[in-house]
Formats: sequence, structure tokens, C-alpha cells
Amino acid sequence: MVDFRLSEEQEALRESVRDFALEQVAPVIAEHYERETFPYDLIRQMGKMGLFGLPFPEEHGGMGGDYFALGIALEELARIDSSVAITLEAAVSLGAMPIYRFGTPEQQQRWLPQLTSGESLAAFGLTEPGAGSDAGGTTTRAVLDEATGEWLINGTKAFITNSGTDLTCLVTVMAVTGTRPDGGKELSTIIVPSGTPGFTVAPAYSKVGWCASDTHELSFDDVRVPAENLLGQRGRGLAQFLRILDEGRVAIAALATGLAQGCVDESVKYAKERPAFGRPISAYQSVQFMIADMELRARTARLAWHDAAARLSAGEDFKHEAAVAKLHASQAAMENARWATQVHGGYGYMNESAVGRFYRDAKILEIGEGTSEVQRMIIARGLGL
Repeated sequence: MVDFRLSEEQEALRESVRDFALEQVAPVIAEHYERETFPYDLIRQMGKMGLFGLPFPEEHGGMGGDYFALGIALEELARIDSSVAITLEAAVSLGAMPIYRFGTPEQQQRWLPQLTSGESLAAFGLTEPGAGSDAGGTTTRAVLDEATGEWLINGTKAFITNSGTDLTCLVTVMAVTGTRPDGGKELSTIIVPSGTPGFTVAPAYSKVGWCASDTHELSFDDVRVPAENLLGQRGRGLAQFLRILDEGRVAIAALATGLAQGCVDESVKYAKERPAFGRPISAYQSVQFMIADMELRARTARLAWHDAAARLSAGEDFKHEAAVAKLHASQAAMENARWATQVHGGYGYMNESAVGRFYRDAKILEIGEGTSEVQRMIIARGLGL
């Protein structure tokens, strides 16, 4: 018989993160969200808990876990708030993971201990103003100056998470580094440390949701970094980033599941407390059915990301399952946020309410780390279409 329950160790992790989210995040996140401030104290506490090191081996300062463990933490954080959850997701899946997957021993030794401890954050420089889903449309360029042994980088990146905090130590930048034999762009990945001359972080975006997370446009104006800052093999940048995105979709699916479950949690609580026509609205079948459908979406989303994470952690092919999980979980989050707002009525439309924040946070889950349309393309290809 297949057992879908968490192990004792996984359940202990889930409970510890759940307690942290309820006791530390919930009381303060609304103010951060309203003021659009980055929750440094919470991030430092998460670092002390070892959450930034969950899927990394102990030799690099990690906790020796896997992506399943990371997904558990993300789901529990997102049940309370997505800004905190996406900070962890981007720091691990998009920030530290490229260094771990593709870095040289010297690069790993330099960067991973501070990233896996949460002492520092790294960002993932892929998206550009004119190149999102079409990563092959990258226009940022890096030329290797043979005389100085340095990369000369020029270009702009957009919507980059964790790129402008006081903790940010580097951005991995995908750039055009030449021309392939077939005439296409040669894309490579280069590490650019924070504070490098010519590397400018624009003011933070004013966003609809994720208002307590850090997101900026980045510009590179004759930025010079050593040749050894090349991450992985030259010309393999796109393949590397696609692998990172596949893994990140599992993490985003877990985060989206948490938001979907948070909508259920808040709606059940509110429906039992809110009276209408002489009895709680939980007594009305129309409300019961809304919440029942929300629970259905959250549970199936959880099964989907569990499947993808289990395959990833086992070293099996998981690309198809990651796309299924990301597509379904993000849709579940969006639908649940809509219906949770309906259950709460006017209170659900207030920024101070959890479901009001859920509603604003949900939409980006259908866009970031591969739009829903991209996920459908991947799924169709996996079916041989």
C-alpha cells in the first residue's frame, strides 16, 4: 500500500515551521505588507532554524535534507504569508542552488556557507524587460576581455527577487557570450557580486502582491568580473537555468499549495464565527460547498507537488510532474483565494485580512517560474504532442 503520510522527521519539520509561522510571522506580517518593508528579523530567524540549508548537504553548511523538506517548509510558511515563503524559495531554489549544482569547488566554498545559513541571499538574473518566457531572447551581453581576464557585462534584468536587500551578496546573470556554430546565441551564466562597479539596483517595484518581498530591476553598465566567475560550462547557461526552473516549479507548487490551504483555514474559522440570519454562515450549504471545493483543490495540489518532489529527491525524471504540480497548484491558489474572499465578504477585501493578502498574492503564482501556458506546453510535449 502506498503511504502518503509524512515521516516522523518530516512531520516534526512541518510542525516546527507551522509554529514559527503562527507565532512569529502572523503577528507582524500585515504591517510589513502594508509598509512594503522587508522582514529582516523573520529572515534571520529562519536562517537560525536552518531553513535556507534544507536541501543542501552538511559539507556546504546545509541540513542534509532534500527538495521534499524544502517544500514542506514552503507550504507551511505560505499558509500564513507568501512574501516570507517566496523569500525562502527564491533564496534556495534560484539563489543558492545554481552555485551548488554548477559551481566549481572554489565557488561553492566561497558562497555556499553564507547562503545555506541564511546569512546572505543570492538572486537569479534571468528575466529581462523583453525576455521572460522566451529566455532565448536574452539581450544582456558579456564579452571576455582576454587582455584583463575579465567578463565585461552590459544589459538589464527585470523582476529579480532578493536582489536588493542588505543581505544580498550576488546575482547569477545569464548573458549572451558569443554565437553558436548554428548561428544561435551562446548563453552562459556569470556570478556578479553585489557592489561590483557598474552594477546598479533600481528602486523596489511597487507590486500588487508579495509586498513584503524584495524585487528590483538590475542594470549592468560595463560591469567587470573575473573570468573565473563563469558558472558552469560556457554556452550551457540556458540548459542550467532550465534545470533550475524545473526544480523551482516544485517549490512554487508547494508554496501555492500553502496559500490554497491557508484560504481553507481562514474560511473555516470565519464561517464558524460569522453570523447571518440568526446562525453562523457555516450552517448554509452554499458556504459549505465553497469551502469543500477549496479543500479539494488544496489536497490535490499537495498530492501533485509531493509526487514531483519525491521523484526529484529520488533522482528520477520529474520535469513533467513538476509542470503538472506547478500548473495545478497555482490554479488552486488563485481559485481558493477568490472563493475565500467571497466567504469573507467585505472583510475579505480589506488589506489587513489574511485572505485579502492571499488574493493579491495568488495571481503571480500563475506567472512566475514559468507561466501557466509554458506549463501546458511542457505537459503536452511530455505526452508526445
